[in-house]
Amino acid sequence: MLSVALRTLRSRWTTFVGGFIALSLGVGLIATMGLALAASLDAPERRPERFAKAPVVVKGADTLRVPTRIGDRVAKLDSPRPVPPSLARELAALGRTVEDRTFAVRADGGPAGLVGHPWSTAAFAPYRLDTGRAPRAADEAVATGDWTAPGRRVRTDRGTVTIVGTVRDLGFERALFYTDDRAARLSPDVDQLVVDADPRAVREKVAGSADATDAAGVRVLTGAARKDADADPERDSEALITVNAMLGTAAGVTGFVSVFVVASTFAFAVAQRRREFGLLRTAGATPGQIRRMVLAEAMVVGVVASAAGCALGARGAPLLAAWLVDDGLAPRWFAIGTDTWPYQLAFWTGLSVALAGAVAASRRAGRTGPVEALRDAAVDTGTMTRGRWFCGAGLLLVGIGLPVYALLTEPGGLLGRKSYTSGPMPLIVACALLAPVLVPPLARLLAWLPGATGLLVRENAAAGVRRTAAVAAPVLVTVALTGSLLGATATIDGAKAGEIRQRTTADFVISGPGGEAATGRDTVGTGFDAATVERVRRVPGAMVSPTAASAVHVLEDGVALIRSDARAADPAALAATVRLPLAAGRVTGLDDRSIIVTEEWERHTVGESVDIWRADGTRTSLRVAAVMRVGTGGNGVYVTPRNAPGAPVDRIDVRLAEGADASAVAAGLRAAAGRSGGQVFTKDAWVAASYPETDGRTRTGFLLVLGIALLYTGISLANTLVMAGSDRVRELAALRLAGATAPQVLRLVAAEALLVVAVGAVLGTLVAGVGLAGLWGALGVLHAGAPLVLPWGALGAAAGACALLATVSAVVPAALSLRSRPVEFAGTRE
Repeated sequence: MLSVALRTLRSRWTTFVGGFIALSLGVGLIATMGLALAASLDAPERRPERFAKAPVVVKGADTLRVPTRIGDRVAKLDSPRPVPPSLARELAALGRTVEDRTFAVRADGGPAGLVGHPWSTAAFAPYRLDTGRAPRAADEAVATGDWTAPGRRVRTDRGTVTIVGTVRDLGFERALFYTDDRAARLSPDVDQLVVDADPRAVREKVAGSADATDAAGVRVLTGAARKDADADPERDSEALITVNAMLGTAAGVTGFVSVFVVASTFAFAVAQRRREFGLLRTAGATPGQIRRMVLAEAMVVGVVASAAGCALGARGAPLLAAWLVDDGLAPRWFAIGTDTWPYQLAFWTGLSVALAGAVAASRRAGRTGPVEALRDAAVDTGTMTRGRWFCGAGLLLVGIGLPVYALLTEPGGLLGRKSYTSGPMPLIVACALLAPVLVPPLARLLAWLPGATGLLVRENAAAGVRRTAAVAAPVLVTVALTGSLLGATATIDGAKAGEIRQRTTADFVISGPGGEAATGRDTVGTGFDAATVERVRRVPGAMVSPTAASAVHVLEDGVALIRSDARAADPAALAATVRLPLAAGRVTGLDDRSIIVTEEWERHTVGESVDIWRADGTRTSLRVAAVMRVGTGGNGVYVTPRNAPGAPVDRIDVRLAEGADASAVAAGLRAAAGRSGGQVFTKDAWVAASYPETDGRTRTGFLLVLGIALLYTGISLANTLVMAGSDRVRELAALRLAGATAPQVLRLVAAEALLVVAVGAVLGTLVAGVGLAGLWGALGVLHAGAPLVLPWGALGAAAGACALLATVSAVVPAALSLRSRPVEFAGTRE
């Protein structure tokens, strides 16, 4: 059978070219992403940056360690503790010490994320002066990079300074270096201490400190561990986790679409060759031989396509790595390594996909009887077998049943990205399997064209159900994924925006200055100082509620240490400016000995006590004052400022007093907060500015997935329609002999292609609608109801692209066949 398969491939190569391209592309994508994943798994050890030349670094406690019955649970503190002054004095007896401080700085015309340090620490990176000199006076500073130059006066929120020197930007921070005395006044706490002494002696001194309580958790860093003294030492690993998730999702979609397209291609190819198989059966071939021939064809195509795909992957992986680095999705050092397992995985996956896609087709081919050689009817029969009914109905029940089950048991799970990415897949396959039942009535419903053309379009689509299903399948995949991914994110974003709008009752909101500070701490911004908050309080007609971002940890089930975002606020002021989604309790019940939690917490009964760890690692027991509904998630908890040590005020909500003039209050707020970089928003402007948006990494992942789906759709459409066009030469010639003109025939072919695309688009929209209905129901159960959003623009664009591809792929072969006289093809053999 192998020799017969090879001759068949040589003589009917157009039948297999689409499957070959789709499979080689899929293997290439899997190899590319596998190589990128391998590179992320084999990431090199990150080296120290700021303290690469420091002998020993003593770092204040920045880790929470909680013992449990299965071992210690560890988490990073949101407000690390400083090095105790008493310990710093003890360490000074061992050798020279240098105090390090890191504080956020906002400079006019300066870069985002600017930080300040003492000049003495610059030597440990090491920074070397490119121009100018070291700072000597309190109003002098040295800057990294070329955003400023010596002699310039720079206004900052820490006072105006004169730039007296610059150092080369080493790539990991943007900094201003002050004199040591000035840095100590600006930030009194010592974040880290460089000690020029024997590491063993330093460890012994820390362990035997006279103030054991304050020294608890202090770490002594040497060698590679000094990287933990850098700002955000985990940023590379967090970026790689995101890359892994994105590439893993794309690889999963690639595998799914590859199987779908290849299976559809082989199924249609077998349906076209029923007369050929009938002749082989008449010549004495057994059903087993027919099956083995089809599988041999798939194996040959799979081997060659997989080898070609691996070659594509070797070329594409470095390009993918460069793109990830350029877009900031991966660290600067990220590059493809020398691993070979991704090639093996991609090759054998491609071959398995080819054989899996051909299994069902080979069984159908083996069932072909000798009498099929005598058939000349164009109507497809026997398309719905018992197995097809069983699998299609089963997947339909799975696709609908799983969301219903999740809705009843864990509705929050339906809001996860994995849920709405993989959720449509069972429904997509179910629609493809049930296409022979769904296509005819849907085609007749959509084909509204009057006259003979409309009649021919309707009946051709209904009679050639296998051809219609093969063309509609890739359109179904593309439209369903587009609607599900973009519709889910839009619906969830709309629900989150609705929550923001409902909760905000303040007339004005003042947001904190700057963005995320590059201080190594997960703060929202530089925050407002006490003087700024007091100036805002003194604005006539303003009732003020300042809040600060913090975090707490709780141990649930005795083993899980869970972090929750927290906001610190005065209860009375909070109740006047925010409407929390409470399920029980009252906001005014919050005090220094209580907490407001969400229903997600293990202990969420009003009056119940819960043990928590504050942002600085200190433990306390608080009473539950109120319980919030879950909503879309991320509600966090509320505490008083006493239970949020080190948290700077980053938001001030303002209500107008009775009779106060809004414009006068707004002007006063801008004058009071403007000096510290605060932005004053009206309620409507704040809601608009806070509207949730899909982050860049997620958006990139979605575009990658949809790009893969659209690419496969184009390949499948072109291949299927070219295959169908070559077999319709006699049919088109008959139409010409019956009196149809060439333009009429081409319009008929184009109309048929557009109808089939419309069938696939409608089915894809229905699949997306079912998935989004489950998501919408989950939001309702979670009391975060929002309108269901179908991205009609994106759906129209996807369907339009498919329609263009289908029309071109159908009309071009038909136009080429019409160049010859009809009588030459009327009697053409297959």
